[in-house]
Amino acid sequence: MRTLVLAQVAGGIGVGSSLAVSGLLAEDLSGSQALSGLAVTAITLGAGLCAIPLARLADRRGRRIALATGWATATVGALGVILAAVLGWYPALLVAFVVFGAGSAANLQSRYAAADLADDSTRARSLAIVVWSTTIGAVLGPNLNTPGAAVGRFLGLPELAGPYVFSALSFAAGGVMMWVLLRPDPLLVARRLAVADEFPAAPAGRTAVPDTAEPMPTTEPLPTAPPVPRSSWAVVRESRTATLALASVVLGHAVMVSVMTMTPVHMRDHGADLTIVGLTISLHIAGMYAFSPLVGWAADKLGRIPVIVAGQLILLGAVLVAGLSGRTVPMTVVGLVLLGLGWSCSMVAGSALLAESVPQRERPRVQGTSDLMMNLAGAAGGALSGAVLGAAGYGGLNAAAGLIVLPVLAVVGGYALGRSRTTQGTA
Repeated sequence: MRTLVLAQVAGGIGVGSSLAVSGLLAEDLSGSQALSGLAVTAITLGAGLCAIPLARLADRRGRRIALATGWATATVGALGVILAAVLGWYPALLVAFVVFGAGSAANLQSRYAAADLADDSTRARSLAIVVWSTTIGAVLGPNLNTPGAAVGRFLGLPELAGPYVFSALSFAAGGVMMWVLLRPDPLLVARRLAVADEFPAAPAGRTAVPDTAEPMPTTEPLPTAPPVPRSSWAVVRESRTATLALASVVLGHAVMVSVMTMTPVHMRDHGADLTIVGLTISLHIAGMYAFSPLVGWAADKLGRIPVIVAGQLILLGAVLVAGLSGRTVPMTVVGLVLLGLGWSCSMVAGSALLAESVPQRERPRVQGTSDLMMNLAGAAGGALSGAVLGAAGYGGLNAAAGLIVLPVLAVVGGYALGRSRTTQGTA
């Protein structure tokens, strides 16, 4: 846990320091305000594309190698951003941003590493602590933009490329921490313990499970994994709780990104200055991460599904408040804070429920699929939100985002109905 938190703080600084300047750098290189929005889309898309390869690497080699690889890939992406800025080539910048998105993928998959060795009574809290540690980087990162510009001038780089020097250094630090300190590997230990629980005593002709990632029989192999891995979708479809967890994580993220992306545009169009806009987004980020330990505690004590339902209700309240805010800045701020809190409930409780709803051997691939779908949903929500804002206004955007919550509540209703029928059948 200490290693994961330290790496999240270090890597989170790299992610945070890029948020405020990515669009500005893209606008400078493209000469178009419209094309500047593709920077965040490229980073989000990169996070989604990296999710499955990193999950498969974790499945084969463990969390340590997968997460270290993710941070190392993000380091290459940060250096690519600097190179594209020096060359002034916009297409190369977008490619570098896609590679840069590996940092967000590693950031997200770290929460699952925290859950590998946790039991049912502490899984959500362990996961939430790693999510919470992202707050530090998210707060510190943007404040490095001015020093980053000074570093850029000192190195002879464009000023907006300077913050990516910090990103490269912080990503590299996160990768080194994972490679050196994440020992023993939590996923491999969890699998070894699962095998030991399944085969507590070695039968005749076999040795006991040794202290390695996989059992080493003397005659025939122990049946520790299916011979042919099933698809992640097949695994999720077999479990109603896994389906609910996946829907909570993916759709909750889509609601959050859709509204958050266009809120600065809405506020600026209604006369808010950049200081107020920045404060609103900072408070939104605080709502996302600062309360996650409390959310994790509630998910462990009250149950995952009640917290998921609470998250959906909070999201509905958020889009209602924000959608009715108009020019009223305090209402917009309240709506964005609630939006972050609803996202936190959906993410923390949904991720914990997903981890315990599928077989241990299947978890990394299912978790990778979850992160892929989450990032694709966020990218789609962010890309469509501008068109919806232009056509229906900020209130219409929030109303459309509220509709995304309904499928999660429908899955909860289906789950409750299925449990009721099972209970009646048993009786």
